Amino acid sequence: MPLCFLSVRPPPPPLITCHFSPSAVRAPPAVSAPAPASAAPSHSLSPNATPPPSLTCALHCPHFESCSGCTHEFNLHRPVIVDEATEFFKAVGVSDFTFDSCKLWGWRCRAKLAVRGSSENPLIGLYQEGTHNVVDIPQCKAHHPSINAAVGLLKQGITELSIEPYDEDEGTGDLRYVQMAVTTHDTSLPASERYKNGKVQVALVWNSRNENSPNSEKLNALANFIWRNGGTRSKVNLVHSVWANFQTSTNNIIFGNRWRHLLGERDFWEHVGGIDISLAPSSFGQANTRAFDTLLRKLQRYVPQGSSVADLYAGAGAIGLSLAVTRKCRSVRCIEINKESKLSFEKTVDRLPNLVDSSISWHLADTSKEPLSWITGSDVLVVDPPRKGLDASLVDALRSISSAEYKAKSSSESQLSSSSKEKDEKRPWMLRAREASVQIGSKITSEDSKTLPRTLIYISCGWESFKEDCELLLSSKAWKLEKAHGYNFFPGTQSIEVLAVFKRGQGVSLKKKKLGKKKKRL
Repeated sequence: MPLCFLSVRPPPPPLITCHFSPSAVRAPPAVSAPAPASAAPSHSLSPNATPPPSLTCALHCPHFESCSGCTHEFNLHRPVIVDEATEFFKAVGVSDFTFDSCKLWGWRCRAKLAVRGSSENPLIGLYQEGTHNVVDIPQCKAHHPSINAAVGLLKQGITELSIEPYDEDEGTGDLRYVQMAVTTHDTSLPASERYKNGKVQVALVWNSRNENSPNSEKLNALANFIWRNGGTRSKVNLVHSVWANFQTSTNNIIFGNRWRHLLGERDFWEHVGGIDISLAPSSFGQANTRAFDTLLRKLQRYVPQGSSVADLYAGAGAIGLSLAVTRKCRSVRCIEINKESKLSFEKTVDRLPNLVDSSISWHLADTSKEPLSWITGSDVLVVDPPRKGLDASLVDALRSISSAEYKAKSSSESQLSSSSKEKDEKRPWMLRAREASVQIGSKITSEDSKTLPRTLIYISCGWESFKEDCELLLSSKAWKLEKAHGYNFFPGTQSIEVLAVFKRGQGVSLKKKKLGKKKKRL
């Protein structure tokens, strides 16, 4: 591949938006050539409509099969796993499961890529399945076009400046990984132009302890090259900012603990769920921002106005804060184990509308330790766990929530207050969480502090772990599954994002039951 950086931004891929209900007919096998881009406008299909030929929703990626990122080429709008999900939800009483598919190409706005090869022939991409051999993916169809353009610019800089990619066997070289994150929230552009003109935050993972290491001159030279050719004063304004992360570990962890802002804007913003979200390069961010926004809009419908909300596995608080604004919540409490998310949370809060009148807090804590203490005081509990699913202790707490409510009502307020203080002194993680917390607005009232959630909203990125958690919750008879929606966050893969709404049943027996233990997952 030529290593020149094009002076013209690549055109965005054609956009097909397919909305399918469970009864939608599957697309027939392809028998014709793929339709041209001009023949693939954005559209919505009803269950009775004739679906497009499978090649209309095909990947058409030159890296398919050699790259481990995508697992199937055809019918991107409806992965096979949707059929399994439809049957699963029907079996547990939800017959109206829906599945939404947004952008099928150019949807990935956040990518972590390995850098290997040589300075003359750098390879930037993903590991081949089951190996640590990097597959170069310069024309990835999943990536936002700006990411591919930024990768091309980075390759040019590596070659011209003789930057050595990392060698895993020897532990040598300079550049180990790169994270590309695209912001599509540029208010200086019309809304219709913002996505295709997204700017890239480039985070270079450098093989050194800090910015004072001997090879730091090369790092600065590479950062300056990227900014000079892609920054605000270049012919093509492609780059939002350049960051450095320092990592010398020999394990598979991508990022080290030390970050440094080098060039461009420090603050990175995206608009989802009705609010502006600040995301540091060290914070977790959804790769498919459009699909995430669609999910948030749906989620908001299930949260009553004025609710008290607990947001577990909250990250920078995107879900909880969007609810505080759109649902005028009485209180929102965000609990997250990654300390790097705190600064992003604070910046997001600073940009919230002045009319927001909520008690908002963020706590650095591990929700697996006495989870009941974090969910008490909320009407609605939102959980967005990693792929492994909910912590076993949290599942147990939710299964026995009726017993916990009964005990709380049986105790006097004074007894609760005194015992809580005594317990906190014996639980150092609770004290640390209080010290690291952020509190905005008045604290929750004593009446609020005794409530337990009657609505549980579960956002899942791991289908197998969700099924296990769902079955455990339903088997306890404490919860009933009311609604379920699927989202195509990762077109080209057998993966779906699930939004499930559970309600606590009326008249559930308060007798404590013997609980089955959730199996530990690897």
